[in-house]
Amino acid sequence: NRMGSPEDLAGAAYFLCTDEASWVTGQTLVVDGGTTFR
Repeated sequence: NRMGSPEDLAGAAYFLCTDEASWVTGQTLVVDGGTTFR
């Protein structure tokens, strides 16, 4: 396990800025490497 870096979040941030995310509204996007699932 390691602490996340800004680069780890970059993909999610980029996705939210694209047209593919136009239907994503009012959601919490958890980017934690699966920590909350364990």
